[in-house]
Amino acid sequence: MSRTTAWPTPAASGLLRDPGFRRLFAATALGQLGDRVLFLALPLVAIVALRADEFQVGLLTAMTTLGSLLVGLPAGAWVDRVRKRPVMIGADLARALALSTIPVAWWTGVLTVWWLYAVALAHGVLTVFFDVAYVSWLPQLVGRERLVEGNARLSAIRSVTSIGGPALAGPLVGAVGAPATLWVSAAGMAVSGLLATGIRTREPRPESHEHPRLGREIREGVRFVLDHPALRATVLGDAVFNLSLVMYQTMLMVHLAREVGLASFGVGLVLSGMGCGALLGALSAGRVAARVGQGRVIWLAPLVTCPLTALMPLARPGWSVYVAAVGLAALSLGGVVRVVAQSSLQQALTPDHLLGRMSATARFVSWGGIPLGGLLGGAAGSTVGPAATLWIGATGMTLSALPVCLWSLRGGKRALGRQ
Repeated sequence: MSRTTAWPTPAASGLLRDPGFRRLFAATALGQLGDRVLFLALPLVAIVALRADEFQVGLLTAMTTLGSLLVGLPAGAWVDRVRKRPVMIGADLARALALSTIPVAWWTGVLTVWWLYAVALAHGVLTVFFDVAYVSWLPQLVGRERLVEGNARLSAIRSVTSIGGPALAGPLVGAVGAPATLWVSAAGMAVSGLLATGIRTREPRPESHEHPRLGREIREGVRFVLDHPALRATVLGDAVFNLSLVMYQTMLMVHLAREVGLASFGVGLVLSGMGCGALLGALSAGRVAARVGQGRVIWLAPLVTCPLTALMPLARPGWSVYVAAVGLAALSLGGVVRVVAQSSLQQALTPDHLLGRMSATARFVSWGGIPLGGLLGGAAGSTVGPAATLWIGATGMTLSALPVCLWSLRGGKRALGRQ
């Protein structure tokens, strides 16, 4: 990125004056609310309702993200050929339908852990298409000069739902059970899709080629990301972070429920605390990036906040678990600051016709290790225990800052957008 590139900070209302962005903002809120409820309720269906062991919980986590490996690269090439809004709407409605089968199966007595695996896999595949289209459409909806503001505002509402989702899901799980709570997830995603139908901002039809070749288009996207020093460094750091984070998250619920002894309401409070940290990160992301530097904040945020996650394996029943929850809030704060800066940088560095493939390639590489992280988390939890697995995950998340840090030290500051 050139030295003259400006990184604006959000104005008082800014993009919220735009009717199209307001609808996307509302759709994001409801969709993310459903996703946050799912994050708590789906593992609890396995842990509490089906009495799944640690490895089965890890395998369920792997299934939720396996879609990135199965369809990640083809999804980017395909999304680049079509308008993005219909893809997002269709994916939202299909995810809602898939999730609604779990409470129905529970009530009819046919729900098994294999059913959960199938729904988690289908949901994950649909999420790949949704996210690739979402990332590709935002620059067209708000303009490249307002990407930091757009990403920061959308991150803010996602953070609010990270607070409200677990706080809502915890009591609901206690009152009606984890399977029935998934109706809330399905409803949130369905309404999100319906709201997106009302966005009237004209989306240009992508340029079509007479003889499109999927393989060639995929290779073009992969080559663009891997040949670009800034994109390559950020994607590699993401891969290490996500693998370690999923190992950590896989045993976090088990640790809180079985070793710390928290009920579903207490687990919801801990996860809501993470949402508070994420909200603070979203509200401060633009200012932090402007003050610290766009490239520097991408590696400095995890380096400062990830070590605090080591407080959780030290937690025991009582006050120490709430001290450990502060470490999780710090993780979320640093994660959102990093993601806002990194996403805006990646979108700004990529031409329109490659946005889908850039997003899909970055997701494929950085999310490719997530299923492995779920399996490793489950296997480690079964062999060395949940607490030791949390230590491993905390160490890996901290080390994820190294690829971008090392590139910056080797002279990549201008490429990373630091002014």
